[in-house]
Amino acid sequence: MKIRSGWHSERVGQHVNVVRWGTLGRPVLLFPTAGGDAEECERFHMLDVLEPLISAGRIKVYACDSVSGRAWIDGGRDGAWKARMQSAFDGFIHHELVPAIRTDCRSADIEIITAGASIGAFNALSTLCRHPDVFRAAVCMSGTYDMSRWTAGQKGFDYHVSSPLNFVPHLAEDGAQLRLLRSRFVLLATGEGRYEAPGESWDVAATLGARGVPNRVDPWGPEWHHDWVTWRAMLPKYLDELTCGDQGGAPPH
Repeated sequence: MKIRSGWHSERVGQHVNVVRWGTLGRPVLLFPTAGGDAEECERFHMLDVLEPLISAGRIKVYACDSVSGRAWIDGGRDGAWKARMQSAFDGFIHHELVPAIRTDCRSADIEIITAGASIGAFNALSTLCRHPDVFRAAVCMSGTYDMSRWTAGQKGFDYHVSSPLNFVPHLAEDGAQLRLLRSRFVLLATGEGRYEAPGESWDVAATLGARGVPNRVDPWGPEWHHDWVTWRAMLPKYLDELTCGDQGGAPPH
């Protein structure tokens, strides 16, 4: 079952489309690539390969427009504005979309899996790291994690609090955020073919590992490129792992 919705968000200053596929199971928030919208994953046949998990009632897939992804690649804006939009988008996710997902799931505390490819992987990672009280795992595919390439040297507070490579090393050792993050799991899958940058996934793994955050890097080899063919192979495999057993399962070790 596919349900379209959406609303105007004052936080990001625009209408944001939201789509849901499925009726039962662990909620999965699937972030689009940089310029994508809420239905990008369907146009590129991701829902076709996820259909067995959806039909089995193991997952419900949610997607929204790539508000922050579009901001990062906007050549007419400066880095500070892009970082502010990323932070505003995080506010939309945490304060607007998460409550909507939980209402839809009829659960006030159900934990959500994030997922995404390319810039969508950055959003999946950042969302989990910023809100480990809400999100239980992240599936990050072919990720772009160093967003400084789009800031022209302009970073500031919003950039720092949005980029896990920047803020995770500085989380308080005795703080609730790091304690909860250490109970979560980040899966970093990357091809090694055209336009892939596996070094970025290893950099994230090193950053998380240094703070005791469980993670795993899966290199897929040089025949796997930065493309939907790769991501359609990856995501069903990992969501199957993460939702085994009790519709959520335990992080694979």
